[in-house]
Amino acid sequence: MHTFKGKEYPCCTSLTMGLIGGKWKTVILYHLIGNTLRYNQLRKAMPTVTERTLSLQLKTMEEDGIIIRKVYTSKPPLKVEYSLSGFGETLVPLIHSIAEWGDFAVQNYSK
Repeated sequence: MHTFKGKEYPCCTSLTMGLIGGKWKTVILYHLIGNTLRYNQLRKAMPTVTERTLSLQLKTMEEDGIIIRKVYTSKPPLKVEYSLSGFGETLVPLIHSIAEWGDFAVQNYSK
């Protein structure tokens, strides 16, 4: 068993998938590689995600320490930016591998 932030996982792969699995987390991570984006920029980059889903995924990823949410309150309107944390940066090679495999699958097996 592996324990991460109070949650137990039966193996290391289930821990990884628990943190980045699902339809949108890897997409969010992909868009944040090398970028700091506001919520609306993420929404535009992922037009089919619902606002509720995006908000929930961002909140979960922030709680897991994968992304950083920075709020600017010095002047209205409120400005919120998202970026990868140091921990999230460790996922970049994995996200690149997933993206490369997706390209490979489309080119070779989508017929």
